Amino acid sequence: MYPALAVLQAVVQEDSDTYERIAYEDHFHSKDSAPSALEELLWVGGINGMEEDLVKRAGINYEAIPAAGVHGVGLRALPGNMWKLFQGFLASMRLLRNFHPDVLFFTGGYVAVPMALAGRMPLIGTARPKNMLYVPDIEPGLALKTLARFADRIAVTSRESEIYFTGGKQVEVTGYPTRVDLQRWHRDEARKTLGVSVDLPTMLVLGGSKGARSINRALLGALPHLLGDLQVIHITGELDWSEVENARKDLANLVKPELLERYRIYMYLHHEMGAALTIADFVLSRAGASALGEYPLFGLPAILVPYPHAWKYQQVNAAYLAQHEAAIVIQDEDLHERLVPVVNEIINNPHRLEKMSSAMSSLANPYAAKKIANKMFELASGRGGTR
Repeated sequence: MYPALAVLQAVVQEDSDTYERIAYEDHFHSKDSAPSALEELLWVGGINGMEEDLVKRAGINYEAIPAAGVHGVGLRALPGNMWKLFQGFLASMRLLRNFHPDVLFFTGGYVAVPMALAGRMPLIGTARPKNMLYVPDIEPGLALKTLARFADRIAVTSRESEIYFTGGKQVEVTGYPTRVDLQRWHRDEARKTLGVSVDLPTMLVLGGSKGARSINRALLGALPHLLGDLQVIHITGELDWSEVENARKDLANLVKPELLERYRIYMYLHHEMGAALTIADFVLSRAGASALGEYPLFGLPAILVPYPHAWKYQQVNAAYLAQHEAAIVIQDEDLHERLVPVVNEIINNPHRLEKMSSAMSSLANPYAAKKIANKMFELASGRGGTR
């Protein structure tokens, strides 16, 4: 979701810059008459998709289609999910006929499959759109491998991803696209916003929008042993919010009030996420694709706990960052035992923390979103579309 939003931000900015340059060079044009690039973007998501609110908040038109996964589902659910995909295909055909896109941009997920298939069908009154695929993780999942067959261009986060694409596909290493608003925070403003002190190291803990239960619970058990030496910004996710909120109340019986103040909990951060990343000294999280882009952007050392109940892509992401000495990997089953020793090892070894930060920074690609946006414009121009 966030990589796509970052790219669309870059598309809007590039489109705006181009129009302003034309308007300046041609006095006949008026900057006030510039068309809105947002009006020429359409986000297609799943019905009741969690991204709908964020997309609409960004001012982007949103349409929902039926879709469901087929990989790893039980035989009982498979026929119903296949039917949803077929319904999604028909809905995608209707959207393409009405919207006439120049480029389809995919970042994965089963919602993309029916749209990609529809994009290969003959469309009345218009040429087929070009396909741009972005692969966030090091190793693409099944949906992305399927979408790659239809892609005209493929962008990847890291060069290690190139081995997964064959058949003469044009693959370019762009890095992970990050939102422009993440880096707009000044440290003093960020600390004031989140209520943390300048005098203590700060650990950021997160597990995605829904949360990571094993991380949340391991942290709650470790807090009495950690709060004497650091402060914690804990983004719990939606599912465990009430459990963590109640645990914080119970924590008041275990630690002094001044130590309890060092533990800040949030269900979710959107705009303030940049503040948390700005002031954190290190992060504890899963190893989703954002770890490959957002942590390098801030030079943020990481303790990564790959999600154990999914395809191995998080293990591959974590191994990549660990091989570059930017992260320490703890397996989920070892988290309760190893969390406190590993955190203590980091905060008591400033030289190692600095070395990890430098290694993480070396992996950053701050212009990834702009690179991908420009590739999309090239595809649109080649098809006869306009910037």
